[in-house]
Amino acid sequence: MNTIRLTMAQALLKFLDNQYLSADGEEIKFVRGVMGIFGHGNVTGIGEALERASGGLEFIQGKNEQGMVHAAAAYAKQKNRRQIFACTSSIGPGALNMVTAAGTATVNRIPVLLLPGDNFACRQPDPVLQQLEVPSDYSVSATDAFKPVSKFWDRIVRPEQLMASLLQAMRVLTDPADTGAVTLALPQDVQAEAYDYPAAFFEKRVHYLDRRPAAPDAVKRAAEAIVGKRKPLIVAGGGVLYAEATRALLRFAEAFGIPVAETQAGKSAMPWNHPLALGGVGTTGTLAANRIAAEADVVIGVGTRFSDFTTASKSAFRNPDAAFVNINVSAFDAVKLEGAAIAADARTGLAALAEELTLLGYMSGYEEGAVAALKAEWNAEVDRLYALESDEGLTQTRALGVINAFIGPKDVIVAAAGSLPGDLHRVWRTTEPKTYHMEYGFSCMGYEVSGAFGAALAEPERDVYAFVGDGSYLMLHSELVTAIQEGVKLTVLLLDNHGFQCIHNLQRGHGSDGFGNEFRFRSKETGRLSGKYMPIDFAMHARSLGAAAYTARTAEELAEALRLAKDEEGPALVEIKVLPGTNTDGYESWWHVGVPEVSESGKVVEAHERMQEALRAARPY
Repeated sequence: MNTIRLTMAQALLKFLDNQYLSADGEEIKFVRGVMGIFGHGNVTGIGEALERASGGLEFIQGKNEQGMVHAAAAYAKQKNRRQIFACTSSIGPGALNMVTAAGTATVNRIPVLLLPGDNFACRQPDPVLQQLEVPSDYSVSATDAFKPVSKFWDRIVRPEQLMASLLQAMRVLTDPADTGAVTLALPQDVQAEAYDYPAAFFEKRVHYLDRRPAAPDAVKRAAEAIVGKRKPLIVAGGGVLYAEATRALLRFAEAFGIPVAETQAGKSAMPWNHPLALGGVGTTGTLAANRIAAEADVVIGVGTRFSDFTTASKSAFRNPDAAFVNINVSAFDAVKLEGAAIAADARTGLAALAEELTLLGYMSGYEEGAVAALKAEWNAEVDRLYALESDEGLTQTRALGVINAFIGPKDVIVAAAGSLPGDLHRVWRTTEPKTYHMEYGFSCMGYEVSGAFGAALAEPERDVYAFVGDGSYLMLHSELVTAIQEGVKLTVLLLDNHGFQCIHNLQRGHGSDGFGNEFRFRSKETGRLSGKYMPIDFAMHARSLGAAAYTARTAEELAEALRLAKDEEGPALVEIKVLPGTNTDGYESWWHVGVPEVSESGKVVEAHERMQEALRAARPY
């Protein structure tokens, strides 16, 4: 048997460099490269292997371990999970910095390969710098923290273990139903140990992303649940986009006259101006979608995991006779809400169900003009919000209207947390698929700038815009420097509303007077953070990092800043000063948050009673 003597780290990279994914007859190199930050736990292992590697893996230097994993996840998301970056860190804090991003990737079903350094397997220098010691279990290290947020986890304590582990890692990374973060913990001494690996292990290996067909009996059961229902609703999730099933969705909706609502992950699956497109549904949904959802007698979920925001904490679908049909590549998601499950790829599932419904002669029974009237009412509301003026300053919805009118139909927007996801889900108008990149499974503050960098890496031919609040920007913006370093064009749209206003609004909506969420100075009179707003110059901060930056306080200034930012060759930031509390809210939706049953405040007690009343109207499971 021919062998090649390599260190474990060298073998790891040589293997990754020869992995390919085949989908719909198109073959693509699966691992584009490695994002990394070096420390003593990986610099002489993977670091040396990357430095001397002769293959085609690209190396990108991260600036924050969490940020670089967000960037890798965003890259994979924008690539429809067909190409990835691996991420490497040192042990201890470097590794733990990746845990939040690992959770974000796993919740969103996005493949990322994490390669944190780990304690010495030989234990000779214990405790090595940054080593976590657990006296009751000496096998535990910081990398054990990845276990609950990884779809696959392993610790490579002998170099030959790498072979079996990598095959399992690739199984998960290329599985559309069971993908997420894959963590291989790499003890720093084992990274440098050599082994005679079989040469065949490094030959080109193609992994096939086969479209999972729908079982005929499952299709018949689903069709039986739909036939006889007059007011169906489709809820399109991220699976529609990952399966490249937007045309199939459009054909299905038009064939049977079924309106379509979108989740955060599914938004852009249909053009906003299509007669059957209702926009977002649920807690952050449109009035049109939520009213249709309330009366729907059958809900057809396509590629959605039916999160609490999509279902408005299971209060959105109020018809007691409503049935559910779920097309999902994941059986775990397909059975939610006791739906008739079709465990299949979104495209093949829709095609099979359409064929069965056609044989049965099915057509929805909406009154003529009913859906159009709701759409017209909602479009008028968006127009009003986009034009909303205030003598006190720029409203958030007015700013979004200016931006939506400026950017091109193929440009990509990236967002994740704060009040912006709610506003964007409701009012943002998309006409092209894959132009709305929202991380809302974890709603992870700090994803936005990193995610925009990853999305821009994935599709350099498109303009990419990061929508971020001042709170999220302060949490994590380090990969803006990486974008500058790599010459990757992106534009950060920073809406400054003086703090965590989304949660501030949530507080006040449930009886609080507002506490601890605005960026104010501490008051000497009250002893609380109730003084004046802190004057933070985010544009100056971005310039100090090397980005071009502009500040806008009016709609006119914003339009000019957008034009100037677009003309910049490299990354730019537009600081947009908006009035707090001028975001969208409500539209006949609800979200279950725990409100205290007992409080000194009568407003809180009243809010608790309202919560209980809403709970009685919601589905219990």
